Amino acid sequence: MSQSFSQNQARRNRQKRLWQQKWSLKTKAMVWALSISVLPVVAIGTATYNYGINLINTQIPQVRQESVKSSPESELALQRQLSLLLTGMGVTAILAGAIAVFVTNRVMSRVSNVAAISNNIKKRLRPDSEFTQVFIAGQDELVMLERNITLFTDLLSVLIQEKEAEADYSQLLIKITRWVRESFNEEDVLKTTSEEIRKALSIDRVTIFCFDSKYNGTFIAESVAPGLPKILGVTVSEPGFEAGYIEKYQNSSIHATDNIHQGDLSDADIELLEQFAVKSSLVAPILKSKRLFGLLIAHQCSRLRFWQQSEIDLFSQIAMQVGFALDYANLLQQVDTKADNAQVFIEITRSIRQSLNEEDVLKTTVEEVRKALSTDRVLVYSFYPNWSGIIIAESVVPGYPKVLRSEIQDICFGQGYVEKYQSGRVVATNNIYEAGLADCHINLLESFAVKANLVAPILKDEQLFGLLIAHQCSRPRDWQQSEIDLFAQIAMQVGFALDHARLLQRIEAEGVQSQLLADTIGIIRQSLNEEDVLKTTVEEVRKALSTDRVMVYSFDADWSGTVIAESVVLTYPKVLRAEIQDPCFGQGYVDDYQSGRVLAINNIYEAGLADCHINLLESFGVKANLVAPIIKDEQLFGLLIAHQCSRPRDWKQSEIDLFGQIAMQVGFALDHARLLQRIEAERMRSQLLVDIIRSIRQSLKEEDIIKTTVEEVRKALTTDRVLVYSFYANWFGIIIAESVLPGYPKVLRSKIHDPCFTQGYVEKYQSGRVVAINNIYESSLADCHIKLLESFGVKANLVAPIIKDEQLFGLLIAHQCSEPRNWQQSEIDLFAQIAMQVGFTLDHARLLQAYQTAEANSEE
Repeated sequence: MSQSFSQNQARRNRQKRLWQQKWSLKTKAMVWALSISVLPVVAIGTATYNYGINLINTQIPQVRQESVKSSPESELALQRQLSLLLTGMGVTAILAGAIAVFVTNRVMSRVSNVAAISNNIKKRLRPDSEFTQVFIAGQDELVMLERNITLFTDLLSVLIQEKEAEADYSQLLIKITRWVRESFNEEDVLKTTSEEIRKALSIDRVTIFCFDSKYNGTFIAESVAPGLPKILGVTVSEPGFEAGYIEKYQNSSIHATDNIHQGDLSDADIELLEQFAVKSSLVAPILKSKRLFGLLIAHQCSRLRFWQQSEIDLFSQIAMQVGFALDYANLLQQVDTKADNAQVFIEITRSIRQSLNEEDVLKTTVEEVRKALSTDRVLVYSFYPNWSGIIIAESVVPGYPKVLRSEIQDICFGQGYVEKYQSGRVVATNNIYEAGLADCHINLLESFAVKANLVAPILKDEQLFGLLIAHQCSRPRDWQQSEIDLFAQIAMQVGFALDHARLLQRIEAEGVQSQLLADTIGIIRQSLNEEDVLKTTVEEVRKALSTDRVMVYSFDADWSGTVIAESVVLTYPKVLRAEIQDPCFGQGYVDDYQSGRVLAINNIYEAGLADCHINLLESFGVKANLVAPIIKDEQLFGLLIAHQCSRPRDWKQSEIDLFGQIAMQVGFALDHARLLQRIEAERMRSQLLVDIIRSIRQSLKEEDIIKTTVEEVRKALTTDRVLVYSFYANWFGIIIAESVLPGYPKVLRSKIHDPCFTQGYVEKYQSGRVVAINNIYESSLADCHIKLLESFGVKANLVAPIIKDEQLFGLLIAHQCSEPRNWQQSEIDLFAQIAMQVGFTLDHARLLQAYQTAEANSEE
């Protein structure tokens, strides 16, 4: 029964409250205003009216007793006054109500406006407030205003607390930033950060996770409360970030997780976090040089933690400051590194520059660079012309294989690498298995136990000389940019040092070369004939170059030739007088040698020579050679050739230059010897001509003149036969004089019917033509001529006309029967002059004979 009564009472209270809630504040205020203003008037008016009625009812009987006449009029007057009083009361009540409604309406309009404004502000601050729906439904502006003011008071208190916390966090941020900035290297920055944040925010663990190039990574710094597992040094190969997380972190996104089991973490992430007892986490990115370096991570392990926005903001700002501090530490480290590298560079450069030859430069380089970089091996690889090469200098830590003097055939290198290194390319390989290298490169590096390498080009004389290479054999190595820059600069300085050493060497070599050239030329010039010049040349050049063979090869007209001078070490075959038919030579080589080309071949098997050349050189036991042209009378006379037979030889430029200059001087010496020989020949010819002419002139008869001529000319030219052929009128003729060596057929008085002669020859001989035929079979003679000459046993001949009385009398002819003969110009000139003098002598003899005949006739 009591329970039913309570339920009914509660229902009535709810209905009452709902009924009250249906009335707005304005309605309530108007009701109250009307009640307060109208009810008093009505009450007073009613009381007055009742009082008047009572008074009338009391006084009227008395008045009636006193005056019967005046009683009705008085009663009527009283009634009118009461009506007037009642009317005034009503008007007053209505006027008072109207005034109350007006005033209430004005007041409540402002209250409503204030309530509406406060409600709008509340909606912005707390749209999900538990009072909102009731206040809006009830439209109770005053209650709403009261509740809003209370809410604002609470919010203001919270705001003040947040501001105070922000001030504390700002001060904390300043302190942490200062502590971080006081750390001058990356390790100290990260260690200080994790320690100070954990203390400031009362967190169980603060750690820093650093990414590698594949966004795997390692925890590289940690501050953790006692009793909790340590995460420092743990490497995570697959962090398991969901798609887009890296980009979000790159864009400075913060990830706050109040409960790892209710966040958006993957199962792998939760499993990893549970291993380290993590219940809540806060993650902010660390950007270094505008790139994602790692993550600043806070772990709450003892309980769940609901991260406040101020904590999240502070954590984000600290992460940002850590990035700035890392940039600053990196900058300081770069400055220090550059200063250290500059000092190392200066010291290494000074050491290199103190080396005055190429071998010392390279040896010093590899030693100093290996120490400076603390690497396992540094070497210099020098290229051959075909871009294979040899390791010519090495410094290596004990325990690793030595590769000095190893020849490397790198089939991959020529495929585009040459131009890149020529233009200054430097290659840093942190891990040979992750650099996308070809299998041939990896196999080559594995044979040297290489895990990481650094390669820079060495440019010598603006050409790619070789490579400076650093090997890390113990482990992969992350080459720092400062190390790469230092390495490249040292490689460049090595090139300069090699140029400097080469210049010094060239200056020294030029001094030695000049002296050697002067001595050699002096000895050569002392030789006054061609044979002595060539013999002296090959002897002196072989000694000067310390080579196995030096020879002079003289060309024939068809560019085959003969070795006409040789100096050779006793253990190698002699090739003097060897006749060489080189079918390859005429294919473009003549013009090159004619223009002064000097050819140096370090290895005949690597120079791209034709098989015919290689076979020829192999027959002489040649491994390397040096060839320079000998120019005589501005024509290619032959070749000065040096042979290295014991081994291939890397000909130095100074040796090549010396060899070329000696070959040039040999040409000058041959010209000089030829000039001396020509002068001597001219003198001898002049003397011989004088003697022959004197002998001829002593003969006063034509027969004696011709006989004396053939005898003296044969002796003078040392030839096998000299004859005089006299023409008949039909240009046939007869041999009228002959001098011939024993053993050859005599042709004196032989009549010759030469049908070929009249075909253009008469006019030529009439005009003084002299014909020298070195070999009758190579002079394009007609068959009739060849058969005629063969009948006399002739191999070469010399023919000059004899002009008598300005007419072609006959021919003075010299025959070489033993062998073809290369008639010298001096011999041809002497022969022509003698033939001319024979004609003059015959004219003189005829005139003398005519004078004697005339004188005899006059005496008769």
